[in-house]
Parts: sequence; C-alpha cells; structure tokens
Amino acid sequence: MKKDKQTKGEMTRLAVEDAAIGLFLEQGYHATSMRQIADRAELALGGIYNHFSSKDEIFEAIIIDQHPYKKILPLILEAEGNTTDEFFRNAFRIVIGELGNRPEFINLMFIELVEFKGKHGSVMLREIAPKVLPIFEKVIKGRKDLRVTHPALLMRSFFGMIISYFVTEMIIADSVVGKLMPKNSADMYIDIFLKGILKEPA
Repeated sequence: MKKDKQTKGEMTRLAVEDAAIGLFLEQGYHATSMRQIADRAELALGGIYNHFSSKDEIFEAIIIDQHPYKKILPLILEAEGNTTDEFFRNAFRIVIGELGNRPEFINLMFIELVEFKGKHGSVMLREIAPKVLPIFEKVIKGRKDLRVTHPALLMRSFFGMIISYFVTEMIIADSVVGKLMPKNSADMYIDIFLKGILKEPA
C-alpha cells in the first residue's frame, strides 16, 4: 500500500513539473504563478504544496528530474569507436540527437541562465557530475592521444561545445548565415572541437 502511495506521489510531482514546463516556456518563469501551475496540473493549490514548497523548488526539480542526461548517459556509455576521434564523434551525434528531440529543455536552459544567472547549475552538477565524470576519466585513461588530461576540463569543453552548437544553431536558423552553412556542418563542428582550426604543420 505504501509503495502505491509513493508511486501516486511521484506521478503528481511529475504532473506538476510538466504543467510548469509548459507555462514557463509560454510566458516565462516570473509571469507564472503557483495557482496557474495548479490549474494546469488539475490540482488544488494546496495539493502542490504537499510536494513543492515554492515555484523555485519546482524549477529546480525540473532541471534535475527531467534533464535529458538520464537518457543520454547510457547512450554515451555505449558509444563505440576504435579511436578517440570516433568515440567523440559518436558521442556528439548521440547527444545532439537526443537534445534535438527535447527542444524545450534547451529553452529551459535559457530561462535558467537569464532569469536565475545559472544558480541551479551547482545543484544539477551535484546530481550529474558523479555519473558523467567517470566516462571522461575512462576516456583519458584508455586513450593516449589526448592533449587534455584533466577529466573535469574535458567534460566541460565537450558539453560547452554542444551548448554552443545549439545556441548558434538557434541564432542562425532561417538566416543568410544558416543558408551558407555546409550540409555536414555538425560533422565539421565536432571536427573543429577535436582538431582546432589550424592546419597541422607540414
């Protein structure tokens, strides 16, 4: 009986989060009230406070509970490649493919950066880093052709590259610059990450 009650509670939490996501994306975080979230989740206002003490707590839960890394991480772990180059290219395709299926999360990231100045980032990293860092540690230990030998720096640069890809992709969409992009621009983007922009000396 207790297990069913917990399951129902978790379902309610997710319903609140889903309702809040829609409202945050439609009208912004500050313009959204707890009552609006309750109405969209089809709950009494008091019902929300049984699960979340504030709107900020709802947003923080969304960042942690609904982060795409939970689906992306197992896929990265399975990324194959006989070389470092192949591994990172495969991992890059996996991540942009999954994030491309969750455009709302990219928009929530902008809300986090603009309206919260990234304050939930440390909370998110406490959840994510212990599961993601070992991947980069394993890469560094198993591959001798890397110039970067610090796992946290490698992780930051890899995901920084992915974020910059999505940000610039949104900016250039339907623009003259976007029309000038080569068809294989994603492959070229990861190529720049792996090899830089300078030619190897002769």
